[in-house]
Amino acid sequence: MRTLAKLLTAAVAAALLPWAVVAADAAPRTEAPRTEARQAEAPRAEIRTAPYVDITRESPTLPQIAEATGQKHFTLAFVLGSSAGCDPRWGGELPLDDPRIVEQVDQLRAMGGDVIVASGGALGPYLENTCGSADELLAAYKKTLDAVGANHLDIDVEASIPQDMVNEALAKLQAERQTQVGYTLRVQSDDTGLDPYSVQVLQSAAAHGVAPLVNPMAMEFGSGRPWGDAVIAAAESTLGQMKQIWPDAGDAELKAQLGITPMIGRNYNGKIFDQSHARQLVDWAGANRIGLLSFWSAGRDNGGCPGGPVSPECSSIEQGDFEFTNIFKGFGG
Repeated sequence: MRTLAKLLTAAVAAALLPWAVVAADAAPRTEAPRTEARQAEAPRAEIRTAPYVDITRESPTLPQIAEATGQKHFTLAFVLGSSAGCDPRWGGELPLDDPRIVEQVDQLRAMGGDVIVASGGALGPYLENTCGSADELLAAYKKTLDAVGANHLDIDVEASIPQDMVNEALAKLQAERQTQVGYTLRVQSDDTGLDPYSVQVLQSAAAHGVAPLVNPMAMEFGSGRPWGDAVIAAAESTLGQMKQIWPDAGDAELKAQLGITPMIGRNYNGKIFDQSHARQLVDWAGANRIGLLSFWSAGRDNGGCPGGPVSPECSSIEQGDFEFTNIFKGFGG
């Protein structure tokens, strides 16, 4: 198995360490589709913090969040397959060139921002499962990135995927475009880190020469620790697993390839990730020089339903508008 250190000396190295780089309905676009020249513009700037945004929802928009907070990098969730098969669409339904979404990204980019495009998530159909070959999946990834002029791809794995086929496609994507690739993966517990299937996905990535950012979903796992401590412990356990997959990589190198994504406010397991936990995590991330901080989600980053159940529209705790976004921005918006 090749080491992470050797992988990062390949053509993708400059793009991968650190992980560089988010209104009302817009009028239909009249400009021509993005060209190879537009593709070559990315990556533009280093991305250190990129909250997830459910881009299928009409609000808040990317420019609205950026104007309110100064946070200009976001992760767009989620690209899925469609009823037609290997046909990438936002949420499995909206076309990739949906004017409302594309205009948001263009406005954000005019403000100095950039985006990561995420596929997968909690609901299917996964693009990775609707495409029949690595080349077909590679073409779908390229089409997705080109739609918003991005060169950062996040694969959010919450269901089984044909990991060898996916990693074959990702290896080609990195080699051809120097695309920065990340895997967002489930945490089993704070003591053990990622679940066994997620480890298999990373082992396949290493075997195929893919050098991904590893982004544990620090949410919905069991722990007896205070929740802020538990989130950090899950990240540290994930680092230990990465060391086993890439045994020759140094500690600093592995930390630079680590992300972490908690769920702000109330989690489905009853845990609360509050503002003090966010500050604790930002301090830990800065001290350890990790590659990326994110959270689910910017659309929930408001106090509109304190004490209520988990909601896609609010954090279910008392907070100010975009309070978590402003805290996380301290790591590098």
